[in-house]
Amino acid sequence: MKVLIIYTYPNHTSLNYAFLQNVIKGSKENSNIEELQVLDLYEEGFNPLLVFNEQRRRRDMHTDPSIEKYRKQIMWADKLVFIYPIWWGRPPAMLMGYIDQLFAANFAYKDKEGLFPEGLLTGKSVVCVSTMKGPTHYPLFWLNNAHKILMKRALFNFVGIKKVKFFEFGNMESPKGNQMKKLEKIYNYFKKIDQ
Repeated sequence: MKVLIIYTYPNHTSLNYAFLQNVIKGSKENSNIEELQVLDLYEEGFNPLLVFNEQRRRRDMHTDPSIEKYRKQIMWADKLVFIYPIWWGRPPAMLMGYIDQLFAANFAYKDKEGLFPEGLLTGKSVVCVSTMKGPTHYPLFWLNNAHKILMKRALFNFVGIKKVKFFEFGNMESPKGNQMKKLEKIYNYFKKIDQ
């Protein structure tokens, strides 16, 4: 299995970075994972802004040479792992800009007759590891599960990825947030994952 980690947090002394390190550590100890790549969007200097004009049209994003290496990473990977905070009930703008550009028509999906397109990223799976200041069940009870619906239904299922696993960790700024237990949970998950 080939794993691509997309890490979206600007601080390398943060809890999110500790989750990244535990994903990497668990993955390296897992004999089912043959290769691992990490894309740190902030360190990479990824530009999340969508720019369209007469020379750069939205319908041509699937061939944009400036993001070709990122398309190749997605095609290479069997499993995509996203690590990010939940801000205002959704992923950060940096990650959404990556999604807007990379999950484009004729790369991630293809329009066809009927209500839904044909997903072109079938066979891949996704794990989302996200952190929040608020309580763990805040997105479920207060926001009608908006984060999971956005990521699973509106994005991943739309492009053909049906296997999506979520780790939503709340109370992460609290001394009672069980941070070490949650870090261990992520390490153990990636150490044993087989598909």
